[in-house]
Amino acid sequence: MVGINIQAPFAEQLLSGDKCVETRTYKLPEKYIGEELAVIETPGKHGKFKARIIGTITFSHSFEYLSETDWEWDYNRHLVDPDNKLYGWNDEKEKHGWVVSEFFKFEQPQAAPEKKGIVFTNDCDVHISITGV
Repeated sequence: MVGINIQAPFAEQLLSGDKCVETRTYKLPEKYIGEELAVIETPGKHGKFKARIIGTITFSHSFEYLSETDWEWDYNRHLVDPDNKLYGWNDEKEKHGWVVSEFFKFEQPQAAPEKKGIVFTNDCDVHISITGV
């Protein structure tokens, strides 16, 4: 299974249903539309854990935010703080929303592959592959 790296706390928010739009500076690659992906939660700069697989997620499509106003209006879906300098709005970069269609959170995290890609990681060994909403 292919995995997607998502930093804490966003990974947990997506798998709890609180966050229903993942944001990136590029559109969702077509080959991943409708494909179940392993969620590899990464600690970022402040986390005290190793990357781990905490569930699965499926995205239905992506769209582009055309203005900062649109971005701010959609806060309740993407949950990215407007003051977040790394992931917030940036006039210099495109901002896309990847819409979640399904998700499943594992009861226990699983080990992530040692060799991870920058965004997507091939060959994630997922022991439970059940998709739920």
